[in-house]
Amino acid sequence: MAEKFQPSEHQHLRYNPLRDDWVLVSAHRMRRPWQGQVEKPPQEDIPRCDPGNPLCPGAKRANGQVNPHYESTFVFDNDFPALQPDAPEPDAGDHPLFRAASARGVCKVMCFHPWSDMTLPLMSLAEIRSVIDKWSEIAVELGASYSWVQIFENKGAMMGCSNPHPHCQVWASNFLPNEASLEDRTQQKHLCERGTPMLLEYAQLEAERKERIVVENSDWVVVVPYWAVWPFQTLLLPRRRHVRRFQDLQDGERDSLASIMKRLLTKYDNLFQISFPYSMGWHGAPTGPYLDADCSHWQLHAHYYPPLLRSATVRKFMVGYEMLAQAQRDLTPEQAAERLRNLPEEHYQLKRRETS
Repeated sequence: MAEKFQPSEHQHLRYNPLRDDWVLVSAHRMRRPWQGQVEKPPQEDIPRCDPGNPLCPGAKRANGQVNPHYESTFVFDNDFPALQPDAPEPDAGDHPLFRAASARGVCKVMCFHPWSDMTLPLMSLAEIRSVIDKWSEIAVELGASYSWVQIFENKGAMMGCSNPHPHCQVWASNFLPNEASLEDRTQQKHLCERGTPMLLEYAQLEAERKERIVVENSDWVVVVPYWAVWPFQTLLLPRRRHVRRFQDLQDGERDSLASIMKRLLTKYDNLFQISFPYSMGWHGAPTGPYLDADCSHWQLHAHYYPPLLRSATVRKFMVGYEMLAQAQRDLTPEQAAERLRNLPEEHYQLKRRETS
């Protein structure tokens, strides 16, 4: 008699419809011993206000400008931008293998809070709501002229964050980046074939099946996606309504977004009882010249990509097979979702304070 397939025991491929590619799932590899690199745990004794930190209120930045004594969010032009609005036009190239194109834009930095020892899961719902409103404001402002506005946060030194201060970046460009172009194509194809936006249909299916849900409320659902690559990767989705862009969110949806973000990020921190590192970002319908186009295939969503796998000091590396063949993961999305789902929603730091 043939052995029955079990996702948690037998390797298999899963299709990612957003990227039109596949991921190899090999959950049995979690049993192998680890003798590889061990990361340094994140710093926990961060000073609340360090005059030497260029993101703090009143601090002087590299360009000589002094930050105001802000008390909520604070946005400024990146002192070392990857995109500038007045870059000259490159030569088109004299051969199809040597092509270049225009790249113009602006890069901004947004501080979430004046305190360096604060992170989103430790902030109040009102403070997180202020972050959400500022995201929307920037998306409208930059989206008036630029094709793509990428809001993203790199949290933790492990993810390349150079300043221990709660902040994100916003890069706006006159072109659609690779991931945006890919998601535009796949969502458009899905709508043409099935008559409903891909991620609206997906959110409804996950809400019914429950096995990959981490947290949910009346407006939002967070899942470890069926096709996840990173161990504890999550996808944050509107669960009931078709929402193309961040600025289309209603007042109540912004409140419930603040709540579900706090719940998710608290669970992340509680997983290994550290300030959990990740890269995250929002994807929505293109802007600028696309504002008047039919973008009904788009559904707003946020990706969270945390690198940690086994503990606070063991991370997932994308090397070898992943770089040369295809993505591979050692933990099924269902196992990851169950671990996150079962974690408490009271932050471990707050619990420590209560018991000390």
